[in-house]
Amino acid sequence: MARAPSLDEAVDLFLDQLKVERGLSVHTVEAYGRDLGRLLRELVGRGRARADEVTPLDVTEHLMALTTAKLAPRSRARALVAIRGLFRYLVAERYLEVDPTALIDAPKTGRRSPGVLGEEAVRTLLAQPRRDTPRGLRDAAMMELTYASGLRVSELVGLPIADLNLGAGVVRVTGKGKKTRLVPIGAAARATLADYVAQVRPRWLRRPDEPAMFLTPRGRAMTRQGFWKLLGRYARAAGVRLPGAEVSPHKLRHSFATHLVEHGADLRAVQVMLGHADIATTELYTHVSRARIVEQVRRHHPRR
Repeated sequence: MARAPSLDEAVDLFLDQLKVERGLSVHTVEAYGRDLGRLLRELVGRGRARADEVTPLDVTEHLMALTTAKLAPRSRARALVAIRGLFRYLVAERYLEVDPTALIDAPKTGRRSPGVLGEEAVRTLLAQPRRDTPRGLRDAAMMELTYASGLRVSELVGLPIADLNLGAGVVRVTGKGKKTRLVPIGAAARATLADYVAQVRPRWLRRPDEPAMFLTPRGRAMTRQGFWKLLGRYARAAGVRLPGAEVSPHKLRHSFATHLVEHGADLRAVQVMLGHADIATTELYTHVSRARIVEQVRRHHPRR
């Protein structure tokens, strides 16, 4: 176990790691720095000098002070993400043995988790396009790829055909901040995409150098609005609904992530596939249903 650094040193090490190793944006790193600077000022006032002197009570009382200062719940939740990230980093680097934030719950933000389609609802939705027609095959390919890979709608419609590797079963995605990631795609999506690429795209292609993967019959790249509308149309035809919300590309992306987690996928792997810079975002958007948790305990606990 390495000697615990001073609080100032600990924060500097953590922020450097965010910039250099994790490649977070300057704006994000500065936001972390502001939240941690506020914590440091309070800890120094309490007589804390080194990271291993910080207790769970220190962190809890700091969060209570933020509440007293009338910081919004989401600002307090963001501060806890920064603080938790700092101490997780120190534990991972063996500067600390115990994370003082481990048992602290995030403040309620009032943010609703996006709706999730059940697996049967997704199967019903994906079965709607008529794959024996050019439009239907294109629509099916777009829907299958979204559910297979969790792409954002902007990533989907902006996908160049050169970034699809059907042989390897992966797609290279350029996400927020121009960061790229490789995402695997399953057999069902690969088969539908192969049919679209072989049968439909060449028929609609107007320019040989057109990079877009998904085209309209006039040879133009599909738009976000176009995919949004066709997905909603298929959902209505299938009778697939979400309480108080419409079925959208983001709902399909969120369903992809939730179903992975419910089937035992590692949260870090889901984070990479979604293109989230921070694991806290993945934790927010990939909740596991209570019924699923109960079922897992009953199935796997040794004293079930």
